[in-house]
Amino acid sequence: MFVIPTKVGLTYRAVAMLVAFAVVLATLGWQMTAQAANLAVVSNTLSDSAPAVLSGHDVRFTIPTSSSLASGATTSITFPAGFTGLGTLSISDITVTVDGTPDAPATFNVTGQVVSFTGVAASANQIVRVVFVNNEITNPAVGSYEFLIATPNDTGRTRVAIIDTVEVTAAVNTSFEFEILGTTTSALPINGTSTTGTTTATAVPFGVVAVGITETLLQTLTVETNARNGFSVTVEQDGNLQSSTGADIDGFLNGAYTNTPTAWAAPANTLLQENTYGHWGLTSTDADLNANEFNVGTGGDRWVAASTTPRVVFSHNGPADGVAQNYGRADVGYQIQISPLQEAGDDYNTTLTYIATPTF
Repeated sequence: MFVIPTKVGLTYRAVAMLVAFAVVLATLGWQMTAQAANLAVVSNTLSDSAPAVLSGHDVRFTIPTSSSLASGATTSITFPAGFTGLGTLSISDITVTVDGTPDAPATFNVTGQVVSFTGVAASANQIVRVVFVNNEITNPAVGSYEFLIATPNDTGRTRVAIIDTVEVTAAVNTSFEFEILGTTTSALPINGTSTTGTTTATAVPFGVVAVGITETLLQTLTVETNARNGFSVTVEQDGNLQSSTGADIDGFLNGAYTNTPTAWAAPANTLLQENTYGHWGLTSTDADLNANEFNVGTGGDRWVAASTTPRVVFSHNGPADGVAQNYGRADVGYQIQISPLQEAGDDYNTTLTYIATPTF
């Protein structure tokens, strides 16, 4: 047997190793491919995250560094299963901006859960925003759902959470306080007239009334309430000021029981017409009385009759603090005047009733 030594040089070894490595790679099927980058800052903000309701979608993503989106390339957004109504979408149902500048899609397509469009171009680091209207796509059941956004070069994923709505409830107790206050000082102003005496919360005492002289008294009304629609206060009498003899002092003006605010005038004093012998009436400082406005025109001096028909003397259309004029506070004035023909009597009287009604 002959042995023939064989020497293999370094060059041949290297070649042999490369060939062997190539054979192994071929056997394993390995190939070198380019890898897409991840879209940056990917998000989807819903206009309503409740289940089974219509919601808009505000999808945003940033083109990665060293990448771009060509105008003719296709951008697609894949909605998870459960989101319905995609088939009704049209190109008019989305708006696209790039770094805040509108960039309308050239084409638009919906295939199953995938919405795609072309015609939008963006450079590296630019923000692409795709907004879907809020009256086409219906949310699925409660859960977490992943969205896939893809361009030819890059992809990105984001999630939204569909959650049950939270009902917030509260209760506020109703409150209403109405108070009648007397005046302990005379000569107080009331719509251009000065008072001539004092009152209490339960009495308006004119006392002895002199012929031809007006006597004026006032009470203050306060309302404190949280009534949403405010309140109204009326006053009514149970009859004329009447004496035990049967004589009476009629309502302003000369027994006409005037309900339209009218400047004060003395009773006519016409013989055989007893309703012209004397009269009395009322006024209010409240500025929110509609047709019963007492402060119209010449700075006050507007009166109506006290009557068995309720007269509105104070009102407001919202909550009141019991302090602010026209909102929580108003003065009501009462004025009387007699002529020489007014029948004598030392016990003229009537009863006034205030009715305060809140509207919650």
